[in-house]
Amino acid sequence: MNASELLANTLSPDAHTRQDATQKLENASKENFPAYTLMLCSELVNENSPLHVRNAAGLALKNTLAARESARQHEYTSRWLALDNDTRSKVKQDTLMALGSPVAKVGTVAAQVVSAIAAAELPQGHWSEVINILLQFVNHQENTNLRIATLQAIGFICESIKPEILALRSNEILTAVIHGARKEELSPEVQLAAIHALLNSLEFVRENFDREGERNYIMQVVCEATQCQSVPVQVGAFECLVRIMSLYYDKMGFYMERALFGLTVMGMKHSEETIALQAVEFWSTVCEIETELAWEAQEASEYGEQPETDSKFFAKTALPEIVPVLLQLLTRQEEEADEDEWNISMAAGTCLGLLAQAVADTIVPAVIPFIEANIRAQDWHHREAAVMTFGSILEGPDPTVLTPLVNQALPILIDMMTDPNTQVKDTVAWTLGRICDLLVSTIKPDVHLHPLISALVNGLQDNPRIVANCCWGLMNLADQLGWSEGDDPAQAAGGPLSPYNEGIIQALLRVTETASNEGNYRTSAYEAITSFVAHATLDAIPVVQSTVVAILLRMEQLLGMQNQIVGIDDRNNWNDLQSNFCSVIISVVRRLGDGIQPMADRIMTLILQLMASAGKTSTILEDAFLVVGSLAAALEQQFSPYIQAFLPFLYPALKAHEDTQLCMVAVGIIGDITRALGEQSAQFANAFMSVLLENLQSEVLNRNVKISVLSCFGDIALAIGPAFEPYLSTTMGVLRQAASLQPNPLDVDMVDYVSQLREGILEAYTGVVTGLKNTEKVTLLLPYVQSILELVQRVIADNERSDSAFKLCIGLIGDLADAFPDGQIKQLLLAEWIMTELRARGRLPQETRKTMRWAREMVKHATA
Repeated sequence: MNASELLANTLSPDAHTRQDATQKLENASKENFPAYTLMLCSELVNENSPLHVRNAAGLALKNTLAARESARQHEYTSRWLALDNDTRSKVKQDTLMALGSPVAKVGTVAAQVVSAIAAAELPQGHWSEVINILLQFVNHQENTNLRIATLQAIGFICESIKPEILALRSNEILTAVIHGARKEELSPEVQLAAIHALLNSLEFVRENFDREGERNYIMQVVCEATQCQSVPVQVGAFECLVRIMSLYYDKMGFYMERALFGLTVMGMKHSEETIALQAVEFWSTVCEIETELAWEAQEASEYGEQPETDSKFFAKTALPEIVPVLLQLLTRQEEEADEDEWNISMAAGTCLGLLAQAVADTIVPAVIPFIEANIRAQDWHHREAAVMTFGSILEGPDPTVLTPLVNQALPILIDMMTDPNTQVKDTVAWTLGRICDLLVSTIKPDVHLHPLISALVNGLQDNPRIVANCCWGLMNLADQLGWSEGDDPAQAAGGPLSPYNEGIIQALLRVTETASNEGNYRTSAYEAITSFVAHATLDAIPVVQSTVVAILLRMEQLLGMQNQIVGIDDRNNWNDLQSNFCSVIISVVRRLGDGIQPMADRIMTLILQLMASAGKTSTILEDAFLVVGSLAAALEQQFSPYIQAFLPFLYPALKAHEDTQLCMVAVGIIGDITRALGEQSAQFANAFMSVLLENLQSEVLNRNVKISVLSCFGDIALAIGPAFEPYLSTTMGVLRQAASLQPNPLDVDMVDYVSQLREGILEAYTGVVTGLKNTEKVTLLLPYVQSILELVQRVIADNERSDSAFKLCIGLIGDLADAFPDGQIKQLLLAEWIMTELRARGRLPQETRKTMRWAREMVKHATA
């Protein structure tokens, strides 16, 4: 089979043919990468080759250069840069030539390849001439296709490369893009490509936006493009305005007054839905920004500081203009609307909710007349819009403002759960769920609770969407009115839901007796059961016990049906149900604590069977492991009889380095087991430490799992205390080496990773120090104290450190002082930076302040 046929087959409708061709191409790529790339680029540039073959060649070429995972991207970039200069030059030359193909789709694919090559080479200082070449192509007036594809390439490059790499060329790039986006441009296709390129480069031209003259010109071009005859250009221009607002809010006051208010309100009214959607999105973005700014201003005022950015209150100013339009758009629902398909009435409802959060109490008088006029309207569109409006404004205004309205509306809404229209009932159920979530204090138990629960339970027999919303409403009631850890012990005995618990759980269990899960309603019912179990008061404990018995019986039956599974749908259904069962069991175990002991044998037997049945289905294994972890936490040392049977499932999961989530959960289970067994876990420490150290050496294991591994060392050390001595030297060496990692400040992802890594190391050090202090082995720590404090100093000096990292640092200083109270590390503790931090009187969370007071006392004692 020749290259053209192979490429064509990668697009075949037949799955087997497609898979076979893709596999052969992958093999060719591995066997001879230079020849493979040359073959692909020659097909891409070949004007005699069929379009679908050229497309497939371009995409295959791009996929050899670009990957989503950073580790694979690094591998692809290294492989490309390792090619000889002649091969790379030939691929670049052919790809640039393909930009000008008479076939527009080929130009678009070529633009993606050019961008992928640039993303690999420009950060390394190679192919700097590409920008010049592309800027010359943009000015090639005779070849419209070349101009379009080149603008697409520029946009893709700006999107995929860090702004600082092209900072010196930003003026030229912006000039070329803006030139193509002007209203004078004769080709709407070129104008659209330029608008999209501008959208991708908006962050990259930050310096240009800082200069008023250039900013004015950019804004003029974008605003004029919103009035273009071409609908796609208008949509792209509004998308640009949305992005500009999110990036440059503080510079938008002048433009809002002069143009943006009017343009966006007109855009929201546009008959073309794609335009209206973007105009609504503009105001949703404004509201999100101003809600965030209000929160920042409030936080700053609490500490007597000025916020970094002041709100310009665009939403409050525009309220009289935009609310009537949003309310009108809410009435444009579609009869058979697909909830997965975003439409204008959904967008308007979302925007109204964000507006309520941004303007708070001001929204209420603006919408009440609409609600009152339409809540009982003949036309269902208006009834549903009125209910949606009411539901959307429940978050933002002061609850005291909303309480009388909710009290007045609740009986009407409960009554509307029998509305003849399904969409109205669906929105009513959602609104009742919002009230249960956000304003539960407005629900008077003696007045509203019985009719409200009756309405929601009756709704469980309706269509799947309504059932899901009713489950959500009931779940919110349990979360808000049930018992929670930390509540007054007097409240644990009983509560307002006590008379209803059993009836509600029985009704929810009936909902789950179904083979289908349309609209996720069965899962919603299990989530609601989980909430009722988690928040059960003492008088509902018998209901919790009978619930777990029912769930265990279902799990037994489902495990017995393992051999009857036919096809992928049956398997997915089986997996979903087992996940739901596990969630309920975890919730029961956490609520009953060691009271789960009488059922522990049965639970572990079933969970071990489930793990054996799951094979390599990692999601099921994760859920099963979480059940085991919760049982270990509840039973503590009584969990020991189950360990030996469980370990054969745990070790393979710890070694499944390519399955990040499963491996992460498995590492967490080691922590759960060691915390539960305490000193008893010393017998497993050697096996656990060996596999964890092996994980750290893995080249394929996700780096975030390695952070969990470091924390897990601390769990083991804390549990077994002096018995950790054989592993101390290796562990401290690994921690010190990990602590030495310094991020490139320009690599945001790496900075974030190192921050989390250091937190994991601090947790490990805390476990090791706490495990050894107050034992005869504490002196083993002395050689490591200085390197521990070096990391603590580095973390404290980081302005971007998290509150949790700072608390760990202060706690660790206190632990070290507590471990050596007789002056052994006095000189280290008297370091100026430690004294400065312990005297600091900054704004700190309450728990951190408590830790700080304790650490001061420990250091004072250890340096006396």
